[in-house]
Amino acid sequence: MNTDPYVHGYSQREGQRLNDQADTLEQILHHDSLFAPGSKVLEAGCGVGAQSKIISRMNPQTRFISVDISEKSIDEARKMELKNVQFFSADIFNLPFEDQSFDAVLVCFVLEHLAEPLIALTELKRVLKPGGRIMVIEGDHGSAYFHPDSKFAQQAINCQVSLQKKNGGNSNIGRELFPLLNKAGFSEILVSPRMVYVDSGRPNLVDGFTRNTFTAMIEGVREQAIAEKLINREEFDRGINDLYRTAEEDGVFCYTFFKGVGSK
Repeated sequence: MNTDPYVHGYSQREGQRLNDQADTLEQILHHDSLFAPGSKVLEAGCGVGAQSKIISRMNPQTRFISVDISEKSIDEARKMELKNVQFFSADIFNLPFEDQSFDAVLVCFVLEHLAEPLIALTELKRVLKPGGRIMVIEGDHGSAYFHPDSKFAQQAINCQVSLQKKNGGNSNIGRELFPLLNKAGFSEILVSPRMVYVDSGRPNLVDGFTRNTFTAMIEGVREQAIAEKLINREEFDRGINDLYRTAEEDGVFCYTFFKGVGSK
């Protein structure tokens, strides 16, 4: 079984967006992404290695095996030459590892792209040692709200949600982490919301998140959304302009990620 099409595409711009996102959200998402020294950790769905460079730096004595189905992304990730990370091309639904091979598993922004996230979690559980820990981070587009409010901005966001759903994914999967981990048979599950609040007093988040991460992501589906007649050109462009408007002096943007951990 293969993963479903990546709705954002594999362009150089998307690779840069993923790195901008990872760098901007490092403290919010990864301040507690810590693993025991000497442990062996599987990072499933590593993409271009945007998260890999962060977790490997935070855990210098941990060995990471980072995999992704996209060979193009793996080639990009390898260019970083991270000392404690090995990058491989692999399918999350059919991992080339023996049972109970890893002390921990990390999955970041991956389940949202899968039509069968529960099957993926079950496969990840297979390669996890008894007592091992899984760590999952996902967003939820239904958590986005902003000032000034805009129905056009919301319509543009909904285009991305619809396109991801058509591709078999779920842009609102963050709220489902607890039931998914529970159904997959993990125990000691704890899900914590990681809210990103942005106003002009936080310029690094204004640029790094509102402009370069979230709005850039929505803007990236423009042509596909218009081609599939989800929205007309004028309304989509107005929605994008209104999202950029939230990054101005009197604007506010809020979004919530969810981080779930569980044990085998």
